Amino acid sequence: INSQRTMTRQVLLLMFILSVGSVLGQVSYSIPEEMAKGSLVGNILHDLGLQTKRLISGKARIYTRDSDEYIELNRERGVLLVKERVDREALCRQTTPCALHFQIILENPMEFYTVTVQITDINDNAPTFKKNEIHFKISESAIVGAKFVLDRKALDSDVGINGLKSYSLNPTDNFVLRLNDNADGRKGLEMVLEKPLDREKEDQLTLTLTAVDGGDPQLTGTVQIHVTVLDANDNAPVFTQPTYKTSLMENSPKGTSLMTVTATDRDQGTNGFIAYSISNNVDGILDLFEIHETSGEVRLTGNVDYETSKNYQLDIKAKDHGGLSDSCKIIFDIIDVNDNKPEIDLMSTTQSIPEDSVLRTVVAVMNVHDADSEKNGVVKCFLADTVTFTIDNTSNGFYSILTNSELDRERSPEYNITVTCSDEGVPSLSSSVTLTLQISDVNDNAPVFERSSYEAYIVENNTPGLSVFTVKATDADWNQNARVSYILEDSSVNGVPVSSYVSVSADSGVIHAVRSFDYEQIKDFHFRVKAQDGGSPPLTSNVTVKILIQDQNDNPPQVLYPVQTGGSMVAEMVPRSADVGYLVTKVVAVDVDSGQNAWLSYKLQKATDRALFEVGLQNGEIRTIRQVTDKDAVKQRLTVIVEDNGQPSRSATVVVNVAVADSFPEVLSEFTDFPHDKEYNDNLTFYLVLALAVVSFLFITCLAVIISVKIYRWRQSRVLYQSNLPVIPYYPPRYSDTLGTGTLQHVYNYEVCRTTDSRKSDCKFGRAGSQNVLIMDPSSTGTMQRIQNEKSILDEPDSPLEVWNFPICLYLIFMLKFASSEMSKGSVVGNIARDLGLDVKRLKSGKARIFT
Repeated sequence: INSQRTMTRQVLLLMFILSVGSVLGQVSYSIPEEMAKGSLVGNILHDLGLQTKRLISGKARIYTRDSDEYIELNRERGVLLVKERVDREALCRQTTPCALHFQIILENPMEFYTVTVQITDINDNAPTFKKNEIHFKISESAIVGAKFVLDRKALDSDVGINGLKSYSLNPTDNFVLRLNDNADGRKGLEMVLEKPLDREKEDQLTLTLTAVDGGDPQLTGTVQIHVTVLDANDNAPVFTQPTYKTSLMENSPKGTSLMTVTATDRDQGTNGFIAYSISNNVDGILDLFEIHETSGEVRLTGNVDYETSKNYQLDIKAKDHGGLSDSCKIIFDIIDVNDNKPEIDLMSTTQSIPEDSVLRTVVAVMNVHDADSEKNGVVKCFLADTVTFTIDNTSNGFYSILTNSELDRERSPEYNITVTCSDEGVPSLSSSVTLTLQISDVNDNAPVFERSSYEAYIVENNTPGLSVFTVKATDADWNQNARVSYILEDSSVNGVPVSSYVSVSADSGVIHAVRSFDYEQIKDFHFRVKAQDGGSPPLTSNVTVKILIQDQNDNPPQVLYPVQTGGSMVAEMVPRSADVGYLVTKVVAVDVDSGQNAWLSYKLQKATDRALFEVGLQNGEIRTIRQVTDKDAVKQRLTVIVEDNGQPSRSATVVVNVAVADSFPEVLSEFTDFPHDKEYNDNLTFYLVLALAVVSFLFITCLAVIISVKIYRWRQSRVLYQSNLPVIPYYPPRYSDTLGTGTLQHVYNYEVCRTTDSRKSDCKFGRAGSQNVLIMDPSSTGTMQRIQNEKSILDEPDSPLEVWNFPICLYLIFMLKFASSEMSKGSVVGNIARDLGLDVKRLKSGKARIFT
């Protein structure tokens, strides 16, 4: 019903097409089958004389009556392409020619074109048989010329020249292939027997029938023809040899398979079945031997003895079911065997000998005999271990076992000596005996420590009596000879007996600390421990033990700079023009501990103005973190805490006083406001008078030295001409950098003394660095105890670094003025231009300033 409806729709559509348009053209193409999807069939645009616009505007499409569309239209390119793979055999089978018919329909106006695509055959199908095998059963008595029809011929789906062409048969030893013309015009295929079959030669024949087509290249199909040759009873049994001869050892066990006789019958089935039997019974043959009826295997059923009979003969008969038979003989020669083993008798043995026994010490004596005669009774004995022991034949049948090398109980405390005695029979028989020999110990091994040297660690501040380490020595000897005692050898550590540091347990080798150790006093020491065994005489060995003291964080940091004094106050001066990051000073601290216990970090704990200063965490540098202004207080007090990295950590605190000012009088006026100690003020006059006397003495001494130097140089100048003295560097003490403590780097200070012709002082100092230090005594109203100036007062682009030394040149002047009375803020200390012989213009052009 569905096919009728489809045909009805196709007829209606065709009538509609005929009513609205006409067939405008027809085109044909030819393609081979099995083309790949997307392959080009033809250019429909060119062949029909159309334009691409027409195909697109007309909505060109393919119409086919079949449900499968093998061809598709590409409207943009105007070509026909393979849409699905075309199999000619599936499409048309054996029909030729094979073609696809479809129409190309256009709209507005309605047009259609007929297209025919012829599918040409390719040789893609080989001839095939319906079955892979053909079976025939043919008797070997079949006569020559017998025919056997092959009704299963090959089929080839291809057509024309690619179709089936011919057949061949292989091999052709017995059969040939023949083609016959049948009444219906078709070819008949049959095999013809040309050579008689012989089942005894070949009971199965396998032939190959090959069908070949006419394609290029040719394809073939094959089928196997199996021919089973049926038997005819035409052969009698035949033994492989008329007489069998073999040897039989006496005392062979019952059931021993002796040999198998074989008779063959070329027939098959019942005609070829053979039965074996023994036909004689002389001397009780049937009591000693038997033969299996079907396999022909001969077995021993009794005991044969060479002394009773030296050979046996059996008559064997083979008979098939057709009554045909054959016979043969079996002759057994009995061979005498060595059936007695040597007997070993241990006459005397030693259970134990010391390991230091001399060579060739006798450990056992034995007697050996064999009941056999001649060669079967000749016996030789040997040892499995011929390195440690040896065996000697002392007389006929008597043997001694002796030591052959030095014994070592530590290497082998026990020996299992195996003695084997064999006769000369074939095959040889042997007997073995094993005796156990113990090796007793001798103290010949000294104790050996597990290591060549030991290292042990102990944390300082330990509890006396603490177990530090255990030394272990082993002795290869046994029992008392292997009992080890430990002794601390006498020695000294830093002039002190080592026994005051450590002790050693004699039994266990445990090392105990006698005292509490301090890493800062002693970091390591070594001593020797002796191990002694319990032998007689005792043997000893010794080993070196090194004790390493491990540091604990038991020391707080020590602040080296700034120095904290009880009576004076240290102040660092910062100009108000200082920029961000200005280095004020550096806190220098050390920690006598080691490792991470000595790693120091610096933190600002308290400050007058926290927004003005910061402390470097690792280096302790105090720097400004913003621009210094006029509003900042002159007196700044910073509290810096220095912490180490120990667990738990320890710390130290240092107070740093900072003066923010541009002039020295301003600093003095501010710092004179600090409260003074009453007792100190009462003794002020005494200290000032004493200082005045000391300075006066120094001044007079210095003046005398200068005059002497002037006179000496004046005399020298008359001979060597006038010249200046060379620069003499001076290296004062400095703090060295420690491991990770954050102290100052190396600072090099230089002082230069030279004569000049200027009005400047005879004493001039140059110093590298950037720190300003002002030390003021709070009990004095302005007494300057120490001034360290590290930059020049006069800085000119074309002038050298010049530094004026106040202590020598002006200290006396300041002392006289400060001793008179307490000066208020802004009071005149002195006329520096007059006292130094300078011009005011020089002070201004040189940007003179005070560094303390």
